[in-house]
Amino acid sequence: MLDDPGFIAWQNGHRLDFADRGSWWNAWHDHVRDAAARGVAVRRARIVSEPLHPYALYEYDLTAGNIEAGEDVRWVPRRRAADLLVPGTDLWVFDEETVLFHHFTGEGQLAPDGREYITDPALAKTLSSAFEAVWERGIPHSEYDPA
Repeated sequence: MLDDPGFIAWQNGHRLDFADRGSWWNAWHDHVRDAAARGVAVRRARIVSEPLHPYALYEYDLTAGNIEAGEDVRWVPRRRAADLLVPGTDLWVFDEETVLFHHFTGEGQLAPDGREYITDPALAKTLSSAFEAVWERGIPHSEYDPA
């Protein structure tokens, strides 16, 4: 989100020191690490406009931490996803029935009621299929050049 203190610091030149894990590791990283240790595949696909908006560049810089925790991240330029049927909002599919939608304002902020959990096996299956199509088009983080 645009008022994220980390994003504001990043805009002012601050970069995470990945050698100092204690300075950036957080609860999300713990959850991912623990899930990956149980054999759960944690995958994130980012459909992005190019050139990347500064916030997407910030996310790109932070992705090293996600990967360190055990996530697999791919980047999908919108041109590669133009013919895919994808949801109009950010989301997570957690299992075969639970979906979390993130709803943002027009300014890019998470809306006050922006987290919507839905338990619906049919919806989770549909969204998982859409994700697989996006994933196939994605460029692994290690290969994606945001420049």
